[in-house]
Amino acid sequence: MHLLEQAMMAFTVIFDPTRFMIIMLGCVLGLFIGVIPGIGGLAGMALLLPFTYTMDPYTALAFLIGMWAVTPTADTIPSILIGVPGAAGSAATVMDGYPMARRGEAGRALGASYTASLIGGIFGAILLGLAIPILRPFMMAFGTPELLALCILGLTLVAAVSQGNMMKGLVSACFGVVIASVGDEAQTGELRWTFDSLYLWEGVPLEALVLGLFAVPELLELGAARQAVAMHKSESILRDQFRGVRDALQNIRLVFQSSWLGAILGSVPGLGGPAIDWIAYGSAAKSVKDGSKTFGTGDVRGVIACEAANNSREGGALIPTLAFGIPASATMAILLGAFMMHGIQPGPKLLTEQLDITYTIVWSLMIANIVGVLICFAFVSQLAKLALVPAGILVPTVLAVVFIGAYSATRDTGDIIVLLIFSAIGWAMKRFGWARAPVLLGLVLGGLVEQYLFISTSRYGSEWLHRPGVIFILMIPIVYFIYSAVRFFMKRRAAVPAAVGAAVSEPAAPKDIGAAGPISPVDRIMLPGMWVLAAILFISALATSTEWALAAKLMPQTVAVVGLIVVICAGIGVFVKQRAGESLVKPRKAHEADPLEAMPDRMLYTRMGIMASWVFSIYVGTLLIGLLPTLLLFMLSYMRLEGKQPWIRSLAIVGVIWVAMFILFDRLLVMPWPQSYLGDAFPQLRTMVSDII
Repeated sequence: MHLLEQAMMAFTVIFDPTRFMIIMLGCVLGLFIGVIPGIGGLAGMALLLPFTYTMDPYTALAFLIGMWAVTPTADTIPSILIGVPGAAGSAATVMDGYPMARRGEAGRALGASYTASLIGGIFGAILLGLAIPILRPFMMAFGTPELLALCILGLTLVAAVSQGNMMKGLVSACFGVVIASVGDEAQTGELRWTFDSLYLWEGVPLEALVLGLFAVPELLELGAARQAVAMHKSESILRDQFRGVRDALQNIRLVFQSSWLGAILGSVPGLGGPAIDWIAYGSAAKSVKDGSKTFGTGDVRGVIACEAANNSREGGALIPTLAFGIPASATMAILLGAFMMHGIQPGPKLLTEQLDITYTIVWSLMIANIVGVLICFAFVSQLAKLALVPAGILVPTVLAVVFIGAYSATRDTGDIIVLLIFSAIGWAMKRFGWARAPVLLGLVLGGLVEQYLFISTSRYGSEWLHRPGVIFILMIPIVYFIYSAVRFFMKRRAAVPAAVGAAVSEPAAPKDIGAAGPISPVDRIMLPGMWVLAAILFISALATSTEWALAAKLMPQTVAVVGLIVVICAGIGVFVKQRAGESLVKPRKAHEADPLEAMPDRMLYTRMGIMASWVFSIYVGTLLIGLLPTLLLFMLSYMRLEGKQPWIRSLAIVGVIWVAMFILFDRLLVMPWPQSYLGDAFPQLRTMVSDII
């Protein structure tokens, strides 16, 4: 009864007209922040925190929670419509949402995602309100060995559903963990693979890597295809939207399953949104019918799983923050700062004496999710039209935002270099059939794996492997991989007699010929060559880390050995396939819905080279005249030369977008722009520009 009274008191506080309007304002700002790639809830929380100084605690927390809760919902918009993750936590949505938009099903994808987000957000808020006292003993019993096992499970889940090739997924995950090793090792201070660069001391920035792996390759291909995102125009976006709602309701079991998983994992400190989304994605692919085959190709169930977990995790993240004062994420660390600023002490008091504040947060979280989704539903018809914008306008505009989003990671020119490097890696992985998701998850979980591995081995030795929770969690991937290996060899045994019988009855068909014709020489070399590059990477990692201290080399060498074992197992698989008479190189098959697949290889690589030159020109221009002036010239030149847009339209679009970027990033966020050769040579130009502005 006491809990119910406190909950109703908080409900009355929240629906005070002034406070409710401030929550609405926070929701609108959160939606705006979420739509822009590279900003996310963390930057939004930091940006809006100073505005809460003059507010009372209830209003301040409601305002911040309102902004933060709807950001994951808004992240969906660029992820689905243009294939650019609004934040690292929404990268999983790109896997199926963007292919749906390409098919002209943007309205359906958005409708399904908003419905799943609404249910997931409400689920997380209810769980937060009911479960804090219940989960406290459970969370205290969850030690570092169990957390390490959970991270390993997350890596293997995503690797197991990596475009139908588990071996490639595992190698990609190991590659991501190796990347996570770059920088200053926390225990020993060892500098690992920094190449005498101060920039790499803090490691590879997540934002630049995400945008490079997922955003730029899609934009390059969109520019090479020279058409809009949607290759088929929907007859009725409103009808598609309600079709998406129906999809979510028909898969309500999956929605609750992902919501539960997102909320529980969200309560684990340090696990992070990107990891949770990918774990939910991998779990869904394994639990639904034919998910391993259809996820990543435009399956609406993939969107539903990601978005349900994406929004429910916010309620879970508040559990350790409120109950123990332990931030579950960087955003929660800023929220803790808001608590301190308003005289609120997280911990037992919030569960006893200050329950009204706790339930104010619960109600704010629930109301913000409802309001945010309703706003998105109201404008879904207009939002879906973004997928019909010509590539000549969309590509330069989004690329400009992507470059600023990547630069905002650490605000160093190195961010742009990382963006370019991983753009090339991301396109190669997509082109030659390697999943990019495990790389991101490996980077996200790499630091946690290293921390938990060091603590577990230092404190327990090898005994941590004998703990019941660890055994239970690790048995899940072990049993699955044994099952997959047995199934693989059983299929091969059955395929050999069938192949012999077919050879006797029919003449042999020519190898390596697909619907698009003979496989190109580049593809013929690179498809098997990617395995060789992976082996070289892991061998180099082993060789260059031998002189490091044990704490510094434990994790990267362990992962490199695992990666080499996987490459060797893949080689055995290739040998078995060769004995069965199968082609080692799969032909690239044309798909009538994708002009790039039907495009001759010479034309494809020529256009991709042109697009790569445009992207690289942004980096060169940044060094010469600065980032903002370069983006102005780039957008205008691209729209005129590649997009064939009229001068008036190009000037109008570029002018509005550039002024908006200038106001947001330069004036509001006070972005320190990179130094340029022109500014260094003529310092008076900077003074003149500042005076004019």
